[in-house]
Amino acid sequence: MQPGWSDAAQAEVLAENALEAIHRAWGERLGPHELATARQVQFQLRPGAGTSIVYSLRHGTTERFIGLTTEVLDTVPGPRLRHVELPADGTAAGATAGPLRVASWLHPHDPLLPGLPHAGVAAEAERLWGDGDRLTRLRTVTYRPLRRAVFRADFSTPGPVVATRRVYLKAMRPEPARDLALRHRILADAQLPVAPVLGEVVHGVVATAGMPGHPLSTFLRYDGGGQLDPLGLVALLDRLPDEVLELPRRPSWSDRLARYAGAATTALPGQEAAIAALSARLRELIDSRDPGPVVPVHGDFYEANVLMADSAVCGLLDLDSVGPGHRVDDLACLLGHLAVLPALGEGYAGIWETIERWGSVFARTVDERALYARAAAVAVSLVAGARRPGMASWTRSAQARLDAARRLADLAG
Repeated sequence: MQPGWSDAAQAEVLAENALEAIHRAWGERLGPHELATARQVQFQLRPGAGTSIVYSLRHGTTERFIGLTTEVLDTVPGPRLRHVELPADGTAAGATAGPLRVASWLHPHDPLLPGLPHAGVAAEAERLWGDGDRLTRLRTVTYRPLRRAVFRADFSTPGPVVATRRVYLKAMRPEPARDLALRHRILADAQLPVAPVLGEVVHGVVATAGMPGHPLSTFLRYDGGGQLDPLGLVALLDRLPDEVLELPRRPSWSDRLARYAGAATTALPGQEAAIAALSARLRELIDSRDPGPVVPVHGDFYEANVLMADSAVCGLLDLDSVGPGHRVDDLACLLGHLAVLPALGEGYAGIWETIERWGSVFARTVDERALYARAAAVAVSLVAGARRPGMASWTRSAQARLDAARRLADLAG
């Protein structure tokens, strides 16, 4: 966080002056009309750290991507990172703030993801992970600037009998990448259904095999998952090995409630007082309830990270946060994400019946009020993420997520 600048102020100034920052940083590299083609394709606010934005520009017959961030990267070496300063005049930053320092890079040279030019470039992906096979398709699954990127790589054998395989390439900062590979191996040794790691970590990229099954959300879309037994999800968490208790503990979503509430106001500035009141109410509820013992947890346990086949769990994804924590936070993470599903698309009309049905089952092992209060905190953490470039309805989605958090808070009493 830059001194004197709130999350909301950084987001406001960067969003309003992004094209000027691009021009000042890279003007001599841009064609005469290239900046006029710019469109925002990524917006990421990380509470307490800064805002990152990615723009696409037409470069002849291809696209050029340029990243911008207000996160402090002064210690990051390399000629591919450039800095500009934006003034605070007339913004919500206030008179105490100095200029907003913005760092910029040309994709794929993300300054904190050294593996991006390898995992995200077809020739490099084939060279490093092809194992003699031909790369037939490389697709970006997700990219969070400065944090991580995931690519899906499809390979096929050269013949005469053609066989295909799918590999997921997760580009991260080098140390977290090594930690992630370790978590995969610990859980695989414990016979949990996790993707096997393929080889060593290279340039901060963890390569894993594809897994069968469909996300849990697929089974919830039309009938609320009426055929699913939530005890199967509890049983999956029960299988997490005690060995992960030796790993570093990461803050839960409820631990960071104040920061996420602040970030939510960047999406819904007119709701600042209501968000603050909800945050205070949840903080009081959370602090007054027993979270239970410290046990092995997944740390990001929600429907997109659970794969199902024939109504049974067959895969567990995104192991970055596996370690010690409270079981109530894993279950609350799931309920909090379920509550915002209707804001993401049609087909989840029965999801609140599922939340209350599953919540009653989860409450057999954790404190019910703590469960719903922490689930509400998770929903608050998702409000700012509703902001999507090019999506006119994102404010409506943000409001729906806040409404879901309120409804969960009401269930907490």
